[in-house]
Amino acid sequence: MVLGTFVKNKSIVMRKLLMKMSVSLDGFVAGSDGQKDWIFKTGDEESLAWSVDKIRQAGLIIMGRKSFETMTPYWPTATGPFAAPMNEIPKALFTKKGFKSIDSMQPITGEQSSAVASWAEARVFDGDLAKGIRALKAEPGKPIVAIGGAGFMQSLIATGLIDEYHLAIHPVVLGSGLPVFTGLKIPLYLKLGEVKVFSKGGTIAYTYHAA
Repeated sequence: MVLGTFVKNKSIVMRKLLMKMSVSLDGFVAGSDGQKDWIFKTGDEESLAWSVDKIRQAGLIIMGRKSFETMTPYWPTATGPFAAPMNEIPKALFTKKGFKSIDSMQPITGEQSSAVASWAEARVFDGDLAKGIRALKAEPGKPIVAIGGAGFMQSLIATGLIDEYHLAIHPVVLGSGLPVFTGLKIPLYLKLGEVKVFSKGGTIAYTYHAA
């Protein structure tokens, strides 16, 4: 689906889709090998709290298959401010190449818990991405928050279905890496909604709304 071809039915109140990403000054969301340690090196308590708050707004967290398979063994036993929302909020994953069941993945140690269940019960969408997103947006509930890797985000941006972009711009230049705003068929026009400066670490959070 080409960016911008989806027109909302104005008579229906659609659930919002929010994209949350950390981005370097030169526009990368990860290093060439997927490294993201720079996010933690350049963040501070304020920017961390901002990121946690964006996740807590979600009624559903969505991501691509690769991110899901990486996160599933980690979060149920993790600690820290992100652990509770990541484990408590329902999840859905999108895949083009099929998906191994939770049981066939690396075992999660520790007692079975609601955290483990929240990952095991994730909804799987293996068809058209735009169709799946439209179906989720038509459901009642709090906003959908998209997280994950560059590939999934590129595909999601191209659908034209994202309502808000929450971008934390970190004071680091990577030189090379993985971008998300690339390969668009037509320009993506946005409206600035909010700017928040975190004075300690130098990170700046921008909220943009789809035009």
